[in-house]
Amino acid sequence: MPTVAAAIVAVGIAGTACSPAQRASQTAAGARASVANKGPLPFRLPAQSVLRSSKHKVFAHYFTPYPVSLDNKAAASDYYTKNYLSPTGENGKHAAYGGLLRDRPIARAPISGDWQLEDMRTEVRRAAAAGLDGFTVDLLSVSSSSANWSRAKLLIKAAEQVDPGFKIVLMPDMNGLVNVSADTLAAAVASIAKSPAVYHLADKRLVVSPFKAEGKSAAWWSSWITLMRDRYGIEIALVPCFLNFGSNADAYAAISYGFSNWGNRNPAANAGLAANISRTHKLGKIWMQPVSVQDERPNQGRYDEAGNTENLRLTWKAAIAGADWVQIPTWNDYSEGAQLSPSAKHGWTYLDLSSYYLTRLKTGKYPAITKDVVYVTHRIQPAAAKPKFAETRLMTLRSGSTPARDQVEVLTMLTAAAKVTATIGGTAHTYSAPAGVHVQTFALKAGTNSVSVTRNGAVTAKVTSPFTVTSTPQVQDEQYYGVTSGR
Repeated sequence: MPTVAAAIVAVGIAGTACSPAQRASQTAAGARASVANKGPLPFRLPAQSVLRSSKHKVFAHYFTPYPVSLDNKAAASDYYTKNYLSPTGENGKHAAYGGLLRDRPIARAPISGDWQLEDMRTEVRRAAAAGLDGFTVDLLSVSSSSANWSRAKLLIKAAEQVDPGFKIVLMPDMNGLVNVSADTLAAAVASIAKSPAVYHLADKRLVVSPFKAEGKSAAWWSSWITLMRDRYGIEIALVPCFLNFGSNADAYAAISYGFSNWGNRNPAANAGLAANISRTHKLGKIWMQPVSVQDERPNQGRYDEAGNTENLRLTWKAAIAGADWVQIPTWNDYSEGAQLSPSAKHGWTYLDLSSYYLTRLKTGKYPAITKDVVYVTHRIQPAAAKPKFAETRLMTLRSGSTPARDQVEVLTMLTAAAKVTATIGGTAHTYSAPAGVHVQTFALKAGTNSVSVTRNGAVTAKVTSPFTVTSTPQVQDEQYYGVTSGR
């Protein structure tokens, strides 16, 4: 049997995501399709029943401070626009770093009725439609007066109503809850644990996956597990999510069902993922692999170089090579720029790509590509560009990150080989792309980016990014924007 490290190589870390044999198989399968794929994806996502029958589970981390809407107002005047995206929002609180956020959830018009619950239903529908098994919900507070606790309960309610098979994993945040007593945490968890939407193993154990689990000792968690059993009759399957897995795995092994860590968000820091999986399995535990998109934190003054979609593809392939579960941190933490959820600046790009890789994880094979689709990712500024707004706290590259780069990435998923023309800042580049998944990069230039795919004289896919690249941005923005021809 190949090692985890060998398996990672086998599924391909760099360049194209599929071998020539895999591409040929996908091409043949696509040609056999009797009905054209008219959906936004370049492949048919397997039936929900097929995906959910897999032992491999995929969750995205839900961060309660950033729901679809904060005030049910039109996008032009809502709280995201006026206070989080504006450099002078919240009375200038975030002026030093040009505003709290650089992206936001896809905006919607005001809606009537219980709009907060409807927004949660929307989030559940989107995640479930993409093939995810559920959310790990960040429990920042367990106070009845906290909006974050109310939103966590509302998310559970939405899952119950929309799709009881969509599961919510409880993730006490041991930063926000560092001063909460074991009794208080136990009472709060017990109060929501009976929901059919809250994730239990087949043996009825409640899955609890504390963020920064090492914020409390293994002895503390052991006592808490006993408290849950003796006072509330709830057996716990603990899956600690560590900030530092290496230093804590052995100490927590006796009380844990599995392990995870928050993970890194650049290719260089994610080069050794096989070791975590191997160590966890040797301890007899399941491993929940963090799969990540990217990371930029204006208020903390740092960012990671994700390499367009390279970091996302690399972490997915590590999960495919040996992980039991996946957590994608995050679904919607816009303050870390790590969001997978459909957003104003990413669209559906990263969620669509994740559906492709999670299918491989869950079924053992990549889905057949049934129509041509192209994904384009790029920054709207060179990494070193200085903003026009007078920021005093600029983001710098995280220590140990992949070096910053200025590139436009064109990722194609094609049913057969085709000619691709990428016009980058006004300069056209033409190349032949093979069937299957292929990645090509070009130097970032000021202006607009567009891509078209042509086969036998006919255009089969095309997309123009609405995001203009400039060397003088209004505020510093180190995230990669994404567009797809499929939507």
